[in-house]
Amino acid sequence: MDVVPLNLCMIAAYYYINYTTIELFSMSLNAKTKVRGLIEIISNVAEYENIPIRHHEDNLLRQLLNNPKFNDPHIKTNLLLQAHLSSMQLSAELRSDMEEILSKAIWFIQSCVDVLSSNGWLGPALAGMELAQMVTQQLTHFTSKHIKCCTDKGVESVFDIMEMEDEERNTLLQLTDSQITNVACFCNCYPNIEVSYEVVDKDKEEVTGHIIKREEGWWVVIGDAKSNSLIFIKRLTLQQKDTLDFVVPATGAYSYTLYFMSDTYMGCDQEYKFSMDVKEAEKDSDSD
Repeated sequence: MDVVPLNLCMIAAYYYINYTTIELFSMSLNAKTKVRGLIEIISNVAEYENIPIRHHEDNLLRQLLNNPKFNDPHIKTNLLLQAHLSSMQLSAELRSDMEEILSKAIWFIQSCVDVLSSNGWLGPALAGMELAQMVTQQLTHFTSKHIKCCTDKGVESVFDIMEMEDEERNTLLQLTDSQITNVACFCNCYPNIEVSYEVVDKDKEEVTGHIIKREEGWWVVIGDAKSNSLIFIKRLTLQQKDTLDFVVPATGAYSYTLYFMSDTYMGCDQEYKFSMDVKEAEKDSDSD
């Protein structure tokens, strides 16, 4: 008698997460889950049950959200995740709690992506990838005030900041020299990616892609946005040329989108639409 682990078991083992956590993901995630829902689901994992609750934190937490259950570590986790995404200033104690939460959050998000992709749900899987970027990427010294100033000036991406003249950038950001140096370091590490692909017409349809990139992790996803169907997913960590082998449901014409998604940086994702016309394989005729 052979014993084979189920898919959820393998995901839990890979990310070292509690069996009740993977069960929560399996029961809570669905084809319509969005970023807000992902945050709520992740906040309720068993691993966050020991987040400390301090009596004097009520007023601070109430400023984040007027919720009566401030003695619930999962509510606090949710609030601190949202505070992180909003770049809110927190006390030293809350910052320490938030760092503990963030140190585990990326693993929960990636395991959610695996559960969602196993079910073939494209939209929620992409939302999970975007949440991974939001949790990981924080542009040093940038506040909501800086973001508004940049937006008002038409500066909407890291590349826009990099292309500005030094004097113009300094005037816009109003940061100290050391802070500007930190921002420059972040911008210089921001990935500049080139993706090329082609549909190879062989006995079976394959997509070959050549990706030039850095050491960060990336997802390559092929899906049908109209039907919210995820057809193929693969994680890449090294520069490589790869053949993506996936199965289409039947013969016919298909229009798919190839998504190249970062697990770290926002704003560098790429999408490419391509079409496939899958025909019946020709049968070999017997020779006389």
